[in-house]
Amino acid sequence: MSDRDADGPGGRARGCVYLVGAGPGDPGLLTVRGRELLERCDVVVCDHLADKSLLDLVPEGAERIYMGKSGAHSGAAERQEQIHALLVERAQRGLQVVRLKGGDPFVFGRGGEEAQVLAAAGVRFEVVPGVSSAIAAAAYAGIPVTHRVHNTSVAFLTGHEDPNGAEGRTDWTALSAIAAAGGTLVILMGIKHLARNMDFLVDHGVPAETPAAVVQWGTRPDQRTVVATVGSMAAAVAGAGLGPPAVTVVGRVVELRQELAWFERRPLAGLRVLVTRGEQQSDAMIGALRELGALPVVLPTIEIAPPLDAGPLEAAVDSLSAWDGLLLTSANAVEAFFGALTASGLDSRALAGVELGVVGTATAAALAKHGVRPDVVPPENVSDALAEALVAGGVSGRRFLLPQAAQGRPTLARALREAGATVDVVTAYRTIAPTHPNPDLLRRLKAGELDVLTFASPSALRNLAGMLGEEELRRVADAAVVVCIGPVTAQAAHTLGVRVDVVPGDFTVDAMLDALVAHVAGRRG
Repeated sequence: MSDRDADGPGGRARGCVYLVGAGPGDPGLLTVRGRELLERCDVVVCDHLADKSLLDLVPEGAERIYMGKSGAHSGAAERQEQIHALLVERAQRGLQVVRLKGGDPFVFGRGGEEAQVLAAAGVRFEVVPGVSSAIAAAAYAGIPVTHRVHNTSVAFLTGHEDPNGAEGRTDWTALSAIAAAGGTLVILMGIKHLARNMDFLVDHGVPAETPAAVVQWGTRPDQRTVVATVGSMAAAVAGAGLGPPAVTVVGRVVELRQELAWFERRPLAGLRVLVTRGEQQSDAMIGALRELGALPVVLPTIEIAPPLDAGPLEAAVDSLSAWDGLLLTSANAVEAFFGALTASGLDSRALAGVELGVVGTATAAALAKHGVRPDVVPPENVSDALAEALVAGGVSGRRFLLPQAAQGRPTLARALREAGATVDVVTAYRTIAPTHPNPDLLRRLKAGELDVLTFASPSALRNLAGMLGEEELRRVADAAVVVCIGPVTAQAAHTLGVRVDVVPGDFTVDAMLDALVAHVAGRRG
């Protein structure tokens, strides 16, 4: 029986609140159950530490409520009361509510308090545990909180005690005894009182030379870790400029970081990389950047729009048998063509007997999604290479259909015509500059907050120049690593006066990222 099958008064579905742990920051650490609930909720109430990208899972019509609170600022108690009232009110209206909380809701997350309020109000609730930063931040820093050779115990504590009296006060004597005996202490929310907490440990018998680490923004691409000792940690953190949120780990297991650190050693660790294609077009690139340790910043400089006059493409689709070959030079061309094919009531069977030529493996992959394999894929991912491959096979007297962007380059059609072929070029789509670019991302770009700028087409560069101004683009690019997918895009950069640092030998996104990794490795030595 689903949640919505449980009827309440008047036959209306009963409301329920799901206290969902979002994990410590890496959106990939969300549980399967958490994802299921986000995808079908009516309301999501989001915590300030939950990764905002998780909200993309929420249905379009669902209510999104941001209750970004931190125990460190005044009014936190009042805000928590507002959250309690909000959860009860929405559930009593029969809605399915996800309370999305950073980390695990029952590990210093006030999830227990919220559950008590819901129980007292007679509201159904479910707890969905999440990956706690108490374990994950240390693990991403290469520190196992337990290790058979080094310790037999671990204790978790808050470094920011409840200011309202003695209940729940930290027993520093007992905790220090654990640490002094070789156990691990993991302190959450302890940056504000870090010096005091370290002093407490020393005062209660923990040797000042005991290894310790502070991990800021654990599991996120901008994770930073400082390793010191209990006695020197406060000064080390202050010197490094670390702030909350952070997790402190105390114990001999910290020494294992020298051997086990993996997250911050990834090839592009910590680099903020501009992606100038839209998220739907660059899912694979975004995922690859994250795997390499980078933080992708998506600022689309291109939007795909239908042609101003769709008539020529529609007419071409209706008479495919008139052509000997169909040439597709991009994934966008593939989608535009098959969109027109579907709109005409046809499918891939209409391409029987038509030779298919594509530019690049990415275009071939887009074609494969429609169950079609190309006949001609040149060894290089450029239009010139496709023209050479076709001409080598003989094109004189043959007729080709070339659906492409309104601003598409004429080189392919010209080369085939010079070899005796007939080429009918039709506009399949237009690339236009976004009408409403994200102002916050533009601000970050102008402020020099991005480390790497990537461009997969000349129009991406030209449109960004239109957003920023050419002089501003040159200034921003001078402070970053500039990566272009191929020589045509690089030439567009040179025309704008933009220095180019990386151009791969093979003109694909994978090759572009491989070249970037090699460039960064060379710089880091």
